[in-house]
Amino acid sequence: MKLPENVKYTNDHEWVRVDGKIGTIGITEYAQGELGDVVFVDIDPDIKEITKGASFGTIEAVKTVSDLFAPFTGKVTEMNKKLVDSPEIVNSDPFGDGWMIKAELNNPAELNDLLDASQYRSLIGQ
Repeated sequence: MKLPENVKYTNDHEWVRVDGKIGTIGITEYAQGELGDVVFVDIDPDIKEITKGASFGTIEAVKTVSDLFAPFTGKVTEMNKKLVDSPEIVNSDPFGDGWMIKAELNNPAELNDLLDASQYRSLIGQ
């Protein structure tokens, strides 16, 4: 299972990759595998901000719907519009083209609460 070392992970199976002040958020390969075939990603197109620990949308698979939780608080700068027509990208490339949103971090120290790759491996029993 692919687990990039250059991202941080949440206990809820989201990941964040930070570049400067912008954090890119998606779900992990483990999460997409547990969900199965993703058929819909529902994020309000008018979303302006995310709040750490709060839901910013949902992801729907054939058998279930799960909330997406923000790993930090920030101003949304971009949404992955490809997921509207091709949500299955989350299954094929969860750490690449399957990202969900990008947001400017309000407080980078919030990332200190997240897991590194080693801690996340332990969480999922790898």
